Amino acid sequence: MRLKPFAVLALVSFVILTGCGDQRILEKQGFVQSTSYDLLPDKEEQSDKNLLITIDIPKADPEGKMLRETLSTTAHTIKEAKINFAGQTELSIASGQLRNTLFGLKLAKAGIWEHIDNLNRDPAIAQTVKVVVVNGRAHNLLIKNYPQHPRTGQYIDRMLDKEAEDMNIPTVTIYDFTRDYFDDGIDPVAPIIKEGVKNISFDGIALFDEDRYVAKVVPEKSLIFSMLSKNFKSGEISMNLGKFANKKERLLFDSIISKRKIHVKHSKEKTFKIRINLDINGSIQEYSGILQISKDKDRKEIERLMAVYIVHEAETVIKLTQKYNVDSFGIGKYVRNSLSYEEWKSLNWQEVYPNVDVECTAKVVIKDFGKVK
Repeated sequence: MRLKPFAVLALVSFVILTGCGDQRILEKQGFVQSTSYDLLPDKEEQSDKNLLITIDIPKADPEGKMLRETLSTTAHTIKEAKINFAGQTELSIASGQLRNTLFGLKLAKAGIWEHIDNLNRDPAIAQTVKVVVVNGRAHNLLIKNYPQHPRTGQYIDRMLDKEAEDMNIPTVTIYDFTRDYFDDGIDPVAPIIKEGVKNISFDGIALFDEDRYVAKVVPEKSLIFSMLSKNFKSGEISMNLGKFANKKERLLFDSIISKRKIHVKHSKEKTFKIRINLDINGSIQEYSGILQISKDKDRKEIERLMAVYIVHEAETVIKLTQKYNVDSFGIGKYVRNSLSYEEWKSLNWQEVYPNVDVECTAKVVIKDFGKVK
């Protein structure tokens, strides 16, 4: 009798899940969910193996409770480490379920492309694996047990997804990092996390010069960074407008829809003027101040103050990228598109970018401010 495809799939699933056959296949597999890379401490610098590599493997005990196993070793690469891991566990190490790769701050400053490249070469590893920088040692963060989150690897993965949905961090995968690393009109970025006493927290956005971490955008300016980077339809930001109005004006702007447009002007002397126009609207969830949002005149004034605030914060972030000579917003791609191939190739954008005149404008519209008027 010839079985239909779905019947074959059902039979295979039954064999695996019930343990029929010679071996319980799933119980023998160690599916790595997260891996961390760190440079060895100074006292071990003389070792010929300069990396501390750790993996996190979810496990199921006989009572059905989810546990995990962490393995660590010193090696040059993850492939060498995988051989060492095999001697530390009864499981067959499998990389096909890898979700996150964490780089310690010291290693990120030295450069991470060699390790990203090794991940790219492994056909079992998906291009959607997230790239993350850890403020401190990635090993310490990964091996720590957080009482409210039994599976640390899953905790990290879900937190990154949630923060990305709220536009607090960029989603950076192996594919994203590799694409921006090779593109001469943009530099890579990555989210930063850090270890807390009882939890893990977001600690900013890492800015890379090629593959080396050089600076970070603090968490308070992460949504401003997102506004400068791309269009989006979610997010919230707390604004202190008092320094622009001599008043104690504070508000929470929510349900933000932000659109970005970049315009390039250049002269024959190869000087460039960049204008970034931000079109933003959203809802005010909280407000404290002397103005009355229900009045059209006062609401227009609040919109003006919000635009001033956003422009000020945006220009601060732009100056940070120019100070460290990292084009994290991809302005170079717009300049490249405005030039001929020969003109772009003759232009050293890395030397030009720090001195480019970048102007930011913002238009803010309050679409909703609550049910009570």
